[in-house]
Amino acid sequence: MIRLTTMAIFLSVFSYAQSTYSINGVVKDKDSGELISGAVITVKEVPEISIKTNEYGFYSLSLPENDYTLIINYSKHHEISKEVHLDATKRMDWDLYKDNETTIKEVVINNKKRSNTVSARNKMGAEVLDVQGLSKIPMLLGERDIIKTMQFLPGITSREGNSGFSVRGGNGDQNLILLDEAPVINNSHLLGFLSTFNSDVLKDVSIYKGNIPSQYGGRLSSVVDVKMKDGNNQKFGVNGGISTIGARMSVEGPIQKGKSSFIVSARRSFMELYMGDNQNEDGSEQKKTSQDKLYFYDLNAKLNFQINKNNSIYLSGYMGRDVIKFDNAQNNWGNKVGSLSWNSIISDKLFSKTSLIFSNYDYRISLDAPTVKFDVNPNIKDLMLKQDFTHFINPKHSLKYGFQISNYYFDTKNISKDIESPFLNTSRSMWENAVYINDDYKITDKLSVNYGLRASAYQSKSKGKEKFQEIGKTNVFIEPRVMATYELNNSNSFNASYSRNSQGIQTLSSGDGTQLNDIWINLAKPQVSDQVNLGYVKKFKKGYELSADVYYRKMKNIADYKDGVDVNNALYEADFQDNLLFGGIGRAYGLEFMAKKTSGKFTGWLAYSLSKSERKINGINNGDWYNSTFDKTHNLSIVTNYELSPRWTLSGAFVYATGNAATFPIAKYNLDGQTMLEYGERNSSRMPAYHRLDLNATYEFKNTGRFKAALTFGIYNVYGRSNPYMLNFEADQKNPGKINVVQEVLFRSLPSIGLNFKF
Repeated sequence: MIRLTTMAIFLSVFSYAQSTYSINGVVKDKDSGELISGAVITVKEVPEISIKTNEYGFYSLSLPENDYTLIINYSKHHEISKEVHLDATKRMDWDLYKDNETTIKEVVINNKKRSNTVSARNKMGAEVLDVQGLSKIPMLLGERDIIKTMQFLPGITSREGNSGFSVRGGNGDQNLILLDEAPVINNSHLLGFLSTFNSDVLKDVSIYKGNIPSQYGGRLSSVVDVKMKDGNNQKFGVNGGISTIGARMSVEGPIQKGKSSFIVSARRSFMELYMGDNQNEDGSEQKKTSQDKLYFYDLNAKLNFQINKNNSIYLSGYMGRDVIKFDNAQNNWGNKVGSLSWNSIISDKLFSKTSLIFSNYDYRISLDAPTVKFDVNPNIKDLMLKQDFTHFINPKHSLKYGFQISNYYFDTKNISKDIESPFLNTSRSMWENAVYINDDYKITDKLSVNYGLRASAYQSKSKGKEKFQEIGKTNVFIEPRVMATYELNNSNSFNASYSRNSQGIQTLSSGDGTQLNDIWINLAKPQVSDQVNLGYVKKFKKGYELSADVYYRKMKNIADYKDGVDVNNALYEADFQDNLLFGGIGRAYGLEFMAKKTSGKFTGWLAYSLSKSERKINGINNGDWYNSTFDKTHNLSIVTNYELSPRWTLSGAFVYATGNAATFPIAKYNLDGQTMLEYGERNSSRMPAYHRLDLNATYEFKNTGRFKAALTFGIYNVYGRSNPYMLNFEADQKNPGKINVVQEVLFRSLPSIGLNFKF
């Protein structure tokens, strides 16, 4: 840390040697005091100069001595300009006012007004979700959800009843999901139908799936960077709602007006109210008892304190849990995450952020029956120290560099005594450390390059002898990242990127993807991914925009189960490690297309992906390539919004996707009086295609003072498509040559209603 700090100060001092002066400061929302990330600052006299504030609203701009007019733009806020005579280093803070007339309808990006849309791509290759705009698209059970919104974007898919999501054919555990820097291991409620993120407390959401900047690491497929609101430091406010599934409420306000604030939010479902009576094997009804449970809850909290104009402290946390209990069986899971950050403006060009981060995820499966008693409670903890610097060298160069020290700890608490699995009975740990540097360099008015380097090191420790670990050995990976963007003109731009990523931990899912074991293992040889991406963006008049991307990604050091393994029971067996295969490779490639309309009463987008995702491991499918669980040839999403009147907004979403790859039986035989099924090659068959239509209507009540309210009405899966959650195969006892397929469906049509309010 001392060396990095010294280097940072040296670079900052070196920049002073130039015959220029700096203007720096922070940008805030006037009404709430929230720091604004991504505000665009331009110079009227030098129009080619354009910079953005960092994630904590800080900016720095270096110019020769002269008179200048600075102009600042940010979505849904008034444009502001200030004149300045630059003859010395100056501090210039900005307070931006919201444009009430265009709060809903317009967004200002790079000096161009555009209607509010769910996604907009920046030059770093990220998709940025407009959190407030989520209320205008169809919502499951009346709850707006960022993870579900992401799945309308090209290259991102999921399936009903399965936690997690897949990005460009990767596994769900290959996505790094951050909440105020803290990794969230399981991001779902209700087995994936809702995410752990309460949108009422969110400020920014960015998704990286092509080029992942070097400040992020530890996952192969994507990064979802979620930022919570800081809390209003000007006045108190309440935000909440009640829907078909539950209720939520957030409270925010100043601790010391203008200097410190808080935000606290709680959400709980009341699904147990819908629970009916259970049915016994003989067909008789078993009355619901007070011990049967089905609910989830989550709590968010954040505090921030401005020590002085250059130093601030932030403390944020999240806790959530799902509880499912019927009769003698129960299953629950939950996350606890927290981060403590110290932000400091070291100089007029150098910004520092020091963070201490904690993350814990555990789940529990138990059965207390007369003949079988079973209890397993695995968990994974992560404690991390991060140091990040942002260095504004000049208007063309913006450096980010830093390091992280992270320790993972894996163990299984409350394990039943009769479970003899050495793996579950052994505690393990892993160090994951990294240093990085990243430069955002504007070479010319048309050509920009973002490039960087990350060095990651992994080391495992264990009290046992796991075949998937190399105890004490340190694996080091050098991970280059680069993305170039060329703006041919105001309407056409091209981008190309290459990135290498590594990942030291993973989970193992069942062959059909319907169950994620949620027991994480640390690998002897971490996974490595190399990805190239080519993209094109075309902008038309009247808010139309087209974009297309082609990509190719290869992976190595993939692990998977052997053929024929009973995944549901393998973890609890003494020879668990003998069920695994290591050293596999993977590849994924495809075309992604997106068309958007971003202005007018009718807005929306169409997203389509044509892709392939495969794996190859000696011992599976005779060593040949086989489809990955998340391989989907076609994936189509259409999202529309129509402002029927100032108070009514109608929206719809249609989704179509090729069925997931799965392994089906191809024959059956009799062994000792029992009918046995013989399965075909790994993932050589397909589940039925998935498609559904969702509709939503929003009515906004007339504002009365500070009080605002809106009603939402929705129907999930309007035409009642029976999309299968799981297929079970059973031998037909009457017809020896026939195999019956039993399709399990979680939901058909689901109506919902919700009331949202704010005051």
